[in-house]
Amino acid sequence: MNPLSQLIEAALFSAPRPLTAEELATLDADASLADVRAALDELKELLDFGQHGVELVEMAGGWQILTRPSLAEAIERAQFTARTPRLTGAALETLAIISYRQPVGRAEIEEIRGVSAGGVLRSLQERGLIEVVGRSEALGRPLLYGTTPSFLELLGLRDLADLPRADELMIALHPHGAAATGPDDAAAYVEAES
Repeated sequence: MNPLSQLIEAALFSAPRPLTAEELATLDADASLADVRAALDELKELLDFGQHGVELVEMAGGWQILTRPSLAEAIERAQFTARTPRLTGAALETLAIISYRQPVGRAEIEEIRGVSAGGVLRSLQERGLIEVVGRSEALGRPLLYGTTPSFLELLGLRDLADLPRADELMIALHPHGAAATGPDDAAAYVEAES
């Protein structure tokens, strides 16, 4: 392994968040972005083919060394990692609305959810999952919200394009055994459950 790959491995190991290629390039004044990308490729290949318990993952616009998914359950069960507090159902609903409709205002979120969203928005901002990304041109110029890189990191996504499409979600959320092909089939399924 070349010295730049070793340096990048050490930086990624010690970093609490994904690091961008530009940030990693600051480790060595003589390294170009192409050198950093080549070193990242070398490190990823080494970890993938060396049967290591960790892997190099591209997420949230950067790179991070993470436990392999096949081993994560055992590590969590042993309670070696700090557990982050779970999101409430209201927070997850609000986060989903923001992630798919951003930039979006509080009024639109409340209209979709049917309840006040002030407390949930504040909580999501405190956790660093959403941020104010601008103001609407509507009356009163309300704040508009969008997701942050921490949101991408939480979900393990490279960027928002990696979010499932709405039609994929409908298929994934459809109950097993019910092959509805249209709105009439879905209504019949609901009646059968009653």
